[in-house]
Amino acid sequence: MINKQDKNALRIKRHIRVRNNISGTAERPRLCVYRSNKEIYAQIIDDVKGVTLASCNTRQKDVAAEVKGKTKVEAAKIVGKTIGEKAKAKKIKTVVFDRGGYLYAGRVEALAAGAREAGLNF
Repeated sequence: MINKQDKNALRIKRHIRVRNNISGTAERPRLCVYRSNKEIYAQIIDDVKGVTLASCNTRQKDVAAEVKGKTKVEAAKIVGKTIGEKAKAKKIKTVVFDRGGYLYAGRVEALAAGAREAGLNF
């Protein structure tokens, strides 16, 4: 009998491995990405204090209206731009990018590109 691997469990293992090496500080917080089948979420987190400084996702009213009718990759880029603008408003210029165990391709890459366009440095 063939056993099917749990892809999310493998992703969580990768995420834990990455999180052992990166952490957000007040000077350089962590930009964390979570991707579901339909939506994408981004948070800027200060791990020292344990505080979320800014967050954005495709379900927020202002973003949802903008992403309606667009592909998931285009929506991820919009979320990246929005989180970058929110970070700029809070005077955050550089972040540590936490891809959440996902491959740096597709929606995750588009979110990062959108954040860079908005002025965030990784």
